[in-house]
Amino acid sequence: QLTMSLNSSTLLNEENAQGAKRNTESLESLLQTPSSFQDNPLQQLQLASQEVLEKAKKSGRSKCPRCSSSRMFYCYTCFVPVETVPTKEIPTVKLPLKIDIIKHPNETDGKSTAVHAKLLAPDDVTIYKYPCIPEYEEKRHEIALIFPGPNSVSVKDIAFHLQKHTKKGICASDSDCSREPLLKQAKIEPEEEKHPSEGISSSRSECTRLKKIIFIDSTWNQTNKIITDERLQGLLQIELKTRKTCFWRHQKGKPDSYLSTIEAIYYFLVDYHQEILKESYKGQYDNLLFFFSFMYTLIKDAKCCAGKE
Repeated sequence: QLTMSLNSSTLLNEENAQGAKRNTESLESLLQTPSSFQDNPLQQLQLASQEVLEKAKKSGRSKCPRCSSSRMFYCYTCFVPVETVPTKEIPTVKLPLKIDIIKHPNETDGKSTAVHAKLLAPDDVTIYKYPCIPEYEEKRHEIALIFPGPNSVSVKDIAFHLQKHTKKGICASDSDCSREPLLKQAKIEPEEEKHPSEGISSSRSECTRLKKIIFIDSTWNQTNKIITDERLQGLLQIELKTRKTCFWRHQKGKPDSYLSTIEAIYYFLVDYHQEILKESYKGQYDNLLFFFSFMYTLIKDAKCCAGKE
């Protein structure tokens, strides 16, 4: 997500003057939010040890093992940790369904949190760069899109609305349900068919199971081109209205319920686990915020130090 060095002494100086100014404004905005957010709102997460990130921070930028680019923590183009961050020391998260992330071509790679999801849940997350996205038409009965709008529904209403799609004849038979989208569908593991998280109800038809969630990764001002794409029309839209962002690059003038990509993925999964799977949440997806929470703390501390100087 961050292209700059995360050493506190250089944190706010690595980008150009304009970028640094934007970051400063974002950080100031973050620190001016209500008291519950001034304290670290991520501190209650059940995370794997972040010692590996602490060590990497002290040693500075390192090479990507694939493209040899100089990066901090991970390479945001190859989706792998850098040499100073051994893959075995990075947690992995198993998700209850597949996730497609559609990235706007103008979205800055180094500022995107989408890569966090790919790094931490590599088997369940696929990132596409728009306009190269799958055809979802024949899978609309088992796919939902996370995006706010007048027709968006809450997570708890997913099952009901997927049933409506089925009743409209979108899924006419079991054979229809088993067919793959035409383009670039992420590989589905055989055991996924029996994964309990995919069954909204044991008595419900195969055709009403939610199997995939789509997220759009872009600035809010850039989303219109993607959300109006004909390949995304007719998909059930879900809005996460009750969460507030902690993102240090939150866009000025937008509601604090507009989350960064990794926050949206995390909070959706927590709600899905409780509302749809009807299971108590015990931190199963907390490690999706492994990098995000570490960067949040670093940036907050760096800003506090800068203020003291």
